[in-house]
Formats: sequence, C-alpha cells, structure tokens
Amino acid sequence: MLNYSTTTTAILNQAKTREEALPLQNEKCRSQFFFHPDPTPKVCLFFHGFTAGPYQFEPLGKAFFEAGYNVLIPLLPGHGIAGDWNGDNPPPLPEDPQIYLQFVQDWLEKAKLLGQDVIIGGLSGSGNLAAWLALEYPQEINRSLLFAPYFSGNNILVDWLVELLPFYYEWLNKDNPGNFGYEGFRIPALRVFLDIGQEILERAKTTPAAPMLIISSESDRATRLEEHRELFEAVSQYQPKSWYYCFDEELNIPHTMMTQAEGNNYLQLLINLAKTYVESNLTWSQVQERGLLPRRILTSI
Repeated sequence: MLNYSTTTTAILNQAKTREEALPLQNEKCRSQFFFHPDPTPKVCLFFHGFTAGPYQFEPLGKAFFEAGYNVLIPLLPGHGIAGDWNGDNPPPLPEDPQIYLQFVQDWLEKAKLLGQDVIIGGLSGSGNLAAWLALEYPQEINRSLLFAPYFSGNNILVDWLVELLPFYYEWLNKDNPGNFGYEGFRIPALRVFLDIGQEILERAKTTPAAPMLIISSESDRATRLEEHRELFEAVSQYQPKSWYYCFDEELNIPHTMMTQAEGNNYLQLLINLAKTYVESNLTWSQVQERGLLPRRILTSI
C-alpha cells in the first residue's frame, strides 16, 4: 500500500512539475489521472490524438474509473504548450518517432505498477502508438483500444504530399469549440505517425499482438477504413479475441470521436462498446454467432 501511494504521488507530482514549467496552452491540456486508494484489477493507459490533449479521453477515463479502474492520460511530448504558433513558428511537435515510442514504453511501465492488467488505448495517431505497444508487449497488455487509428489518409494525393513536403498545415476544424489543442502543425510531425502505421500493418501479418478492439466510423474523413479492416484481419489470425466495429454513417460520428464537444453525439455508444470489450472474454466469432454486440450497444441510445 505504501509503495502504491508513493507511486501515485510521484506520478502526479512529476506531471505537475513538468507541465507547470512548459507552460501549458490551457488547463484542458493537462495530464489527467484518476486513481483509486488501492491498486485495481485493471488499469487504463490512454493516449490522446495528434495536436490535441488529454481532454479527449476524459469522458472514457471517468467511465472506466467509475467502473473500478485506475486511469492515466498523459500529455504527449511537444503537445499542449503555450505559444504564438503559426507557419513561421510551428508548435514543437516531435518529428522523430523514437520520442513517442520511448514515451509510451515509459508510461506502460508506470501503468503496470497500478494494477494487475493493463488496458491501453489511443485515438488517431496515438491509436498507432497503442497498436505498436500491443505488438511489442503482447504479454504485458490485457487489451488495446484503437479509436480510428491513422495509418494513412483517405486521399492518395494528400498522402503523397505528406510524404514529400515539409509545409505547415492548419486543421480545417481548428475553430471547433471542442478543440483545445494546436490549430496547425508541420507536415513532418504528422508523417511520424504514418511511418509507424505502415510498420504496424506489416508487423501484424507475422507478429502476435495483445487483443485489439479497432473502432472505425463510416463518417470519418481522415482515415481509410480498409486499413482498419486489414489490421483486424491480420491481428485476429493470431489473437481471436480481437474485435472490429464500424459505426454507421447515419450516426455522423467524426474522426474526433472521443468527446461530444468535438462532434460525437453518440459518445455513450463508444463508451459502452469499449467497456463491453474490456469486460468480455468472447472471441469475435462468438460475438457474431450470438449477435450480442449490436444489441448490447444500441440499448444505450
């Protein structure tokens, strides 16, 4: 108990010290932690999306905390930093993939101290980071939750430009009231996640991974659903407890699917799906045979 208390206090203090020294863009970008007084059977480690902040996983994190899990949502390197960022002065986002990979490995080690089984998750580019951990440490991760992982975009021309040109890009939805992160970025900072994503798709064909839940939306205009299904098919050959679910287009759930403020008006569906997966031992074949998944999710609408 003493070691657990010391560990949680150290995690909180280290994050506070680091983030107060940055300084932060706003309080929404601060790392978020939801800790119980004692170690829990399961602990969740969530990574927010590219250019965004931990606020994206606050709703899901609180839901898992209320279900009895410890939850960690750290601020990614180079993110959430206050500054007058623009094309001449872009935000300091990493352009070296090893910075992110070392970061998620360090946080996995922290998470393992707080509970028996580790659940990891990530949105978009950080879905790639969660997938990388699931492939790298399959014995140390109980479940991985991949929300709209960004392996490549849905526009071949844009993908080609991302591969070649180091220009500055501003998000089309930068004025969304639910966006508390950066409004733009240098393309090489995004290319990091594309490179990791392509490595994942290749490795998954021959490497067993921790069980994965891969979530897509037909309304997602940022990713290619074919690649989500490709990953699922590769992973499920080795890990039959992996699931794949795609939200219907009529729900209009966007790529930024983790909060209602960013456009997901069916957020409770996503939360129910994630909890159902984490608490289930069923294989995807069993889910399909029993017809359980759609009924269990849709009852919450």
